[in-house]
Amino acid sequence: MDPVSGKALGDRCPRLVAGRRHGSWYVRLELPVGVDGRRRRIRRGGYPTRQAALEVLRRLRAPAPGDGCGRVLTVGEWLAHWLASRTSPASSTVRGYAGHVRLYLTPYLGRILLADLSVGQVQAMFTAIIRQHEALGAPVSAATLHRIRATLRAALNAAIRRGLIADNPATRVELPGARRPRAVVWTTSRVEHWRRSGERPAVAVWTAAQTAEFLHGIEDHRLYAAYHLIALRGLRRGEAAGLRWCDVDLDSGVAVICRQLQQYDGCLKVCPPKTAHSARVIALDHTTIAALRAHKERQETERVAFGEKYHLSGYVFTNLNGDPMAPDRLTRIFRALTVAAGLPPIRLHDLRHGAATLALAAGVDLRVVQEMLGHSSIVVTADTYTSVLPDVAHAAAEKVAALIVRAGRLVPGTTRVRRRQTGRPKRRGRKRRGRNRRTVPGRSRAHPGRQIGRPHRRRRHKPRL
Repeated sequence: MDPVSGKALGDRCPRLVAGRRHGSWYVRLELPVGVDGRRRRIRRGGYPTRQAALEVLRRLRAPAPGDGCGRVLTVGEWLAHWLASRTSPASSTVRGYAGHVRLYLTPYLGRILLADLSVGQVQAMFTAIIRQHEALGAPVSAATLHRIRATLRAALNAAIRRGLIADNPATRVELPGARRPRAVVWTTSRVEHWRRSGERPAVAVWTAAQTAEFLHGIEDHRLYAAYHLIALRGLRRGEAAGLRWCDVDLDSGVAVICRQLQQYDGCLKVCPPKTAHSARVIALDHTTIAALRAHKERQETERVAFGEKYHLSGYVFTNLNGDPMAPDRLTRIFRALTVAAGLPPIRLHDLRHGAATLALAAGVDLRVVQEMLGHSSIVVTADTYTSVLPDVAHAAAEKVAALIVRAGRLVPGTTRVRRRQTGRPKRRGRKRRGRNRRTVPGRSRAHPGRQIGRPHRRRRHKPRL
């Protein structure tokens, strides 16, 4: 300031030296008190003009949804609001979002301003997550990292639609590649290796003989029909638990899959199927129909034995008191039955993998298998839920070998098959015309008009006198 006039010197200020920050504009903004009760404020500087400083201040004061005072929004505050406003996805999806926000996103990114979130900060979060899990001896999988990024990406996309930010830094983060696990078959050699070392694949399916052995061993169990239905028709465990008798027509041999049961905090909840294509009508074979009829008779016997406190819930698979059965209980019982049968371990969901694999081995078209499983794309059915059984693989290999052998016997340029030579090879010579006619050396058998050079003339024998 000019000590005489009291006005700003502006460009004439002697303290304006190149490389110093004197003369730049600063902003200071008070934030709401944090959850710990401490005061929060932002102070930034180095802006060359007043207009640039005001633009930064306006960006920091981006209003939160439903908040008219224009307070500054942090990543943690936006994630909490975003979770509270979620209505479209299924409850299981929202629960997965909440877990990612609580365990990873809020602890690492919660205090960062939403407008200042950068790619480097998001990348540092994933690096810290990987190192933390490695230090605990439980490495995090690539699929988990991709799901965490998907949650953050969805939340930031919602912020872009609200006009709070202009870019989504989660889309440019580099993560390890995640591969979809392929189901492998429990062959004899793989079973022996598992018994020696205890090593088991992440996703495995039984062969047809192993599936038949399991079903034959549990045919007296009260839930035999449930596992029979899953193993042959490929139902999800939530779909099997949510199946009602009003959805099953045993006379026509069809079942309508229109709902599923899911368990949250110890309570069962009726939910729609996983996707729109999961709502479907499946055909029932005669063995499944017989198993369901026997199960219905057993259920009626249990109702009479339980007495008046029996709950007529209308579900196909229930507890002893008639209440619907939780999907987790189906999983626990299946695990115990597998151990008792002495078979190699698989998950209950792997029965669904096996149903698709056995259907393809039986010659069922892939499109039919897709409709049976309720997939929206045939690519998902081919890539995830189908694996090649040994018998099918051997048959395919023999067909390829037969094709090569047959191609090797064809006459080049034609479709005629060469004749096989049997016995002694024939001597190649000139073909005789007649029984006692001898071949004249040096004489061509071609037509005189096709002979090269001078045609050969026949000798005329002079008549004897």
